[in-house]
Amino acid sequence: MTERREVGPRSQTIVARERRHLASGSQGFSLYAGLAMARGVDCTLIDEDDNEYIDFIAGIAVGSIGHCHPHYVESLKRQIERLTFGSFTTETRAKFLDLVSSVTPEGLTRIQMFSGGAEAVEAALRLAHAATGKTEVLGFWGGFHGKTGGVLPLLGSEFKHHLGPFMPGRYSSPYADCYRCPLKLRYPDCGIACAEFVRDVIRFQTAGEIAAIIVEPMQGTAGNIIPPEGFLRAVAGIAREHGALLISDEMITGFGRTGAMWGSDHDGVVPDIMTVGKGVGGGYPLSCVVSTDTITTSKPWANPSASSSSYGGSPLASAAGLAALEIILKEDLVKNAERVGKVMLGRLEALKEKYRCVGEVRGRGLMLGIELVRDRTTKEPLSKTITQALYQECLRRGLVAMTYAPSVRINPPLTIKEDAALAGLAILDEALEVVVRDHGLR
Repeated sequence: MTERREVGPRSQTIVARERRHLASGSQGFSLYAGLAMARGVDCTLIDEDDNEYIDFIAGIAVGSIGHCHPHYVESLKRQIERLTFGSFTTETRAKFLDLVSSVTPEGLTRIQMFSGGAEAVEAALRLAHAATGKTEVLGFWGGFHGKTGGVLPLLGSEFKHHLGPFMPGRYSSPYADCYRCPLKLRYPDCGIACAEFVRDVIRFQTAGEIAAIIVEPMQGTAGNIIPPEGFLRAVAGIAREHGALLISDEMITGFGRTGAMWGSDHDGVVPDIMTVGKGVGGGYPLSCVVSTDTITTSKPWANPSASSSSYGGSPLASAAGLAALEIILKEDLVKNAERVGKVMLGRLEALKEKYRCVGEVRGRGLMLGIELVRDRTTKEPLSKTITQALYQECLRRGLVAMTYAPSVRINPPLTIKEDAALAGLAILDEALEVVVRDHGLR
């Protein structure tokens, strides 16, 4: 049994001081924890009271190379002593762009750099408008592409309620979430009907001016949803039929998270445009739009300053991206994600056998998900009261994981070793046992 601990006095003092000024709306996992973190080493977080935690969140898939990797730290130290801001060419940026283009899908060698995910997605949408001369975009239920005005209408969830009105010309269609099929069908008998449904949305809801279809190869915010084989290929085919560009939003799935360099690799799809971020910066704010020579010369997107960002491509961002990708490649973290992810998925399957409240486990690489339900037949999600209790039980035993919602997301750093991964899952097992007992679950 793992030792239990409560929030220590230094954390309490620092958090109280911060909350006198911090506005509402910060990341939920931080607010729910009430912890002040002091430092991090690889896959371990250490709070101000010297309590250690296995990190299964990684800043929501941001920390691909773990905390304070020596090569990453040294690269940023070296850069910060030389040049920190500005859009002029630097050798560091040239090296970073060279290295990124060496691992992107065939033909996708033009890269524009930004500082956040939504910023890159908005730029990708503008690029699609410029390249096609058309104005409409289609996304998917459960999709998440940021929180800015241009992408809010493409969010397929209740998150956007009371944030309208929304930009016109934005539509959404059901995603291939086979556990909770929006069409009430069963795979594979359905023939991937959700992909076919896209045609009806375009036919009956749009003005026939679809510039792009934007899709996550696997949906992150929705619960690390893994669609069936063939779904992404079908969507790509529909985009081609309508003269639209396929935008693959690889913010979470890119740079090895799924056990392949790109999430779209699993379905053998090469998109027209990719948006990437999170793990590419190793924790530093960095995102990119990646596309082809032909598409990125489209005007007005290609005009000077038309697709630029004051922070995008800065010397520090370039140093962070270069160091992170060097680590990913040198340490073969894509393969590590595949190998350790399989081990973790097997252990999660054992938890499903042990606890009736575990309705489904799923995953690819180190992008894993659990559905916590009150009843496996009805698939009624566990209440937030229960999942919040699970989150606290995990914290008390030394695990930070996104267990505070019924759709649990597990995405540790790509550097995680098998023993740390299994230790974290052992804590999750203990916490589940307590919550099942205390809340009368089976």
